[in-house]
Amino acid sequence: MEQSHKVHHKPSAGTKHAKKDAAKGVDRSGGKGFNPKAFTNTSFRAADRAARRTAEKDQKRLHVPLVNRNPEERKVTSAKGQGMDEGKLPPPPIIVGIVGPPGVGKSTLLRSLVRRFTKHNLNSPQGPITVVSGKTRRITFIECGNDLNSMIDLGKVVDLVLLMIDGSFGFEMETFEFLNILQSHGFPKVIGLLTHLDLIKKASTLKDTKKRLKHRFWTEIYQGAKLFSLSGVLNGRYPDTEINLLSRFISVMKFRPLVFRNQHPYLLIDRLQDMTSRQLIQENKKLDRTITLYGYLRGPNLPPRNAKIHIPGAGDLEVKSVERLSDPCPLPTLESERRRKMGEKAKLIHAPMSDVGGVMYDKDAVYINVPGSFSKGGDAPQGEGEKMVMDLQDANKTFADGIQNSEIRLFGHSTAPLEHTQQRVRRAAAPRSGGPMLGGTDDDDDDEEEYGSDEDEEDYEDVDGEGIVDGLNEESDQEGDVRYAESDSENDDLEFATGFQQEGKIVNIEDEDFDDEENDDIEDGSDEDEDVPQWKKNLSDKAATSFAERMGRRRDLMSLIYGSELSPAEIGAGKTRPSSADAESSRMAQDDLFQVSREENKGDEGDQLKVPVDLEALKTRWDDEEMLDSIREMFISGPIGEVDAEGNPYEEDGEGFEDIEDGSDNGGDDEQGDGVPYVGVKPSASDHESARAQAAAKKQAALKAKFDEQYDDDSDEEGGKMDFYDQQKSEMAKQKQLNEDEFEGLDIDTRAQIEGYRSGMYVRLEINDVPCELVEHFNPKIPIIVGGLLAAEERFGYITVRIKRHRWFTRTLKTNNPIIFSLGWRRFQSLPIYHLDDHSIRNRFLKYTPEHMHCYATFYGPVSQPNTGFCCFNSLSEGASGFRISATGVVLDIDRSTKIVKKLKLTGVPYKIFKNTAFIKDMFNSALEVAKFEGANIKTVSGIRGQVKKAQGKPDGAFRATFEDKILMRDIVFLRAWYSIEPKKLYNPVCSLLLADSEEWQGMRLTGQIRRDEGIKTPLDINSAYKPIERTTRRFNTLKVPKKLEASLPYASKTKNLAPQKKQTYLQSRAVILSEEDKKAVSLLQQIQSLKKDKISRRKEKQEERRKEYRKKIGIVDEKKQDKLKEERRERFKKEGLKRKRDEAAAEGKYGKKRTR
Repeated sequence: MEQSHKVHHKPSAGTKHAKKDAAKGVDRSGGKGFNPKAFTNTSFRAADRAARRTAEKDQKRLHVPLVNRNPEERKVTSAKGQGMDEGKLPPPPIIVGIVGPPGVGKSTLLRSLVRRFTKHNLNSPQGPITVVSGKTRRITFIECGNDLNSMIDLGKVVDLVLLMIDGSFGFEMETFEFLNILQSHGFPKVIGLLTHLDLIKKASTLKDTKKRLKHRFWTEIYQGAKLFSLSGVLNGRYPDTEINLLSRFISVMKFRPLVFRNQHPYLLIDRLQDMTSRQLIQENKKLDRTITLYGYLRGPNLPPRNAKIHIPGAGDLEVKSVERLSDPCPLPTLESERRRKMGEKAKLIHAPMSDVGGVMYDKDAVYINVPGSFSKGGDAPQGEGEKMVMDLQDANKTFADGIQNSEIRLFGHSTAPLEHTQQRVRRAAAPRSGGPMLGGTDDDDDDEEEYGSDEDEEDYEDVDGEGIVDGLNEESDQEGDVRYAESDSENDDLEFATGFQQEGKIVNIEDEDFDDEENDDIEDGSDEDEDVPQWKKNLSDKAATSFAERMGRRRDLMSLIYGSELSPAEIGAGKTRPSSADAESSRMAQDDLFQVSREENKGDEGDQLKVPVDLEALKTRWDDEEMLDSIREMFISGPIGEVDAEGNPYEEDGEGFEDIEDGSDNGGDDEQGDGVPYVGVKPSASDHESARAQAAAKKQAALKAKFDEQYDDDSDEEGGKMDFYDQQKSEMAKQKQLNEDEFEGLDIDTRAQIEGYRSGMYVRLEINDVPCELVEHFNPKIPIIVGGLLAAEERFGYITVRIKRHRWFTRTLKTNNPIIFSLGWRRFQSLPIYHLDDHSIRNRFLKYTPEHMHCYATFYGPVSQPNTGFCCFNSLSEGASGFRISATGVVLDIDRSTKIVKKLKLTGVPYKIFKNTAFIKDMFNSALEVAKFEGANIKTVSGIRGQVKKAQGKPDGAFRATFEDKILMRDIVFLRAWYSIEPKKLYNPVCSLLLADSEEWQGMRLTGQIRRDEGIKTPLDINSAYKPIERTTRRFNTLKVPKKLEASLPYASKTKNLAPQKKQTYLQSRAVILSEEDKKAVSLLQQIQSLKKDKISRRKEKQEERRKEYRKKIGIVDEKKQDKLKEERRERFKKEGLKRKRDEAAAEGKYGKKRTR
């Protein structure tokens, strides 16, 4: 084996290096300033090139600033207590799509990556799989099948594409189709993966293959795109070293927001559940279903109510309700963050559609995998989970029947269940005339208030939720008797009742001078005082106390408005739960020991939960001067408007007006002094002065900040001015911080009700009226996307786009041929009309798309925003031959109207001709049509121009026209016009998710395709058959010149009338007769001549063969000569160019010196 020698490196230090420096006279005592290449350029050209290169690198780094709608990733800090911003909402998981043709190793890669991040082994990975890849990032892996519908849907939502390429075969058509789909819908990050390289045994071939595929991959993506190599498969997975390298790239990769996804909320569904009643499904198999979809929300905020969405493959739907759920795959907490390495417990996985942990969701069923051999009646010990599953299998009655027949035991060891006894019948206490009735309602009273306490809430709520005492005793219905509510004690249950409504006269609770009639009304009109129960005594005092307690307690208006199902009228009336909820809770709360807790009533804390108020503490608090000063500005408690130096308002000249806003008492009562009620101590003039000074200072500071923001120069950390790019980023960061500060104090649910559900939340969508086929044909291998629609995208109209036929699509696109568009979230079929802009005058109709050139197209469909990319397909089936993407383009106009004109040529023939006037027929059918075209320009085939004048009576459609010159009867007259056409209204959505096989979807077909599929022969029209054209030869008459004119003409111009020669010539008339000897001689000469010709031809063939070999040899020599001449010419041109550059540089330097002088 030949020994390999290392390259010699010259010494940069040491004794030998010092000797060489001494020999050359180099002094290195100056330190780092000696090396000129390290600190400056030796040539101004090199310096210029370096500066240009640096500027280009800086400009390439810049891009259009965009606001990222997703939350920022958590920042891991080493400071104790700061953690990872755990209070903030984390960003949603990054969607990583694994794409490639069949048999390339997608499932193997998915299992390897899941194993790398979570230590789980998945046998059948299906659907989205979310894993925690680090302390600040989560990743959702999803495998894309070979279905074109799945490619389109995933291309719209995926953040990173792992594009798998079979290295032993090369690029396949599906790979290029997916890349073109990405180019149309926003290009995410792409990483290439070469597989099956172990099939290439030769090292040189492997190296050449990698290089060839790499450069082809760079051509499609960009120069320098990452391309990994996966060598082989070990134990069903790729090697750990290669997977670790790939996972490291995925974990640290940064993503830039794409425009379309930054404007539309969307979800990648990881779970689907059918909520429709089983009984209704059994009655009607085709019943529209109610389903729930689960997934992480991405993009902008999703409206909390009535959000319009589109599920690609299912259609437009409306969300009934949105609910935020707890994160099924949360990021690690602060405790695990303090460690350098993330703990194993934090490596979570969320894959509902896969077999994680032996549990797999499928439609509305859950499958539990029991490993090993399992027998239901075996003697093997059974765990608690297996027992529960077998109990569910043995169930012979529904869950509702079990609930109805269930028993409640107070304790686990109780021998007997609790018995349900009939609730006692209660009698309502109704006054005879105008007294207070407990719980009575008056629908016309707008100031209705409910007074009650926790102890009596359950006893005094009626079934209808109106507060009437339930369970009236039907036996005591005598009008003369007073009906009282029954009680279990002598003091009665309503002893502490403070809530009531008065049907009679309204009682002033602050007035202590009651007359006898009012006392009689309040005391319920009872004649015998000893019969009055205790709960009716001192009703006014109790009402006043309750009123004071209620006025001192603040209600949570935010929860009442956004967190309650009550209507505004019910909230104003003081209700805290709907009527139906009251009725149901009254029926179920039969015993004081048990009470039904409802989710919808958690935010209603109006009069249901009353905290006892300490009156002494409240009085002490309201006597505090600092507290009163802090809330003084919330009340109108002082002079308003301009005031003088003493704090008194200016008054107009005049007398007889009382100063009702003066702060002094004027020596009188409150009634004579201030007319405005004060809270606490009345403010003095000095307090007003300080408040006004603070307000003025605050206003001045705000104006100064606004002025500084508009006119001051923003500067960066170094003190220089910020450029446009940095300024835009700074403004967006400020606006984002303002938005965060606006909702900082609200809890997450209340904030979601106001601004919508934010990106990063794990939500549950409930959708009604979903086609049953979506649930029946649900396939976890096909991704389900939920895309939010903007307000303008719900409308339909004519859309104008710029379109170009794909260079790899072999057939030309024709107007009004059905084509499938992938535009926005939707996939639909429509009939486009192609047209061109004719010198900015009109949109001229095109029958076919032009070759290698853009054109315009107009079709009917859902309105989309301008600059939205799209791609077109003639067919979505896998069996389609060739490249399936037929065209790509971008949306231009969304005015939902169009005007396209088509050239129209009307022809006619003259039937009567005068000098410059002619009558034309066969161009129009009626005089009305002629009237529309009066004044139109017409033209003959010979080029004579004319104009339509007026219609004629007979024949119909004839008109009079004038021309520049006299026309002939055989001339054809034509009129060039433009006819306005409108696209046909066809919107046929692609409902691939509603079919058992998504590729079976079939839209509108062409007539020829229908005939081929059905085996129908094309009908033959006789008039359309091709026939040979027979044209008769036109014979023109000879020119006849009058004899007088011919006599005056010179001889050269006279007509030559030569009569044909009738007599034969000598050569024609003579006859030659050969003798026998002459015939033999002629025959012999002919034979000799034939032999000679044959000999010459054979000699030429031999010579041609020799010449061919000679030309072949000479060609090789000439080719070498040409190569040598090219090389010499290249060197000569190179030298001449260098010489010319030196001369030009010298000339420029020379002229420059002259200018500097």
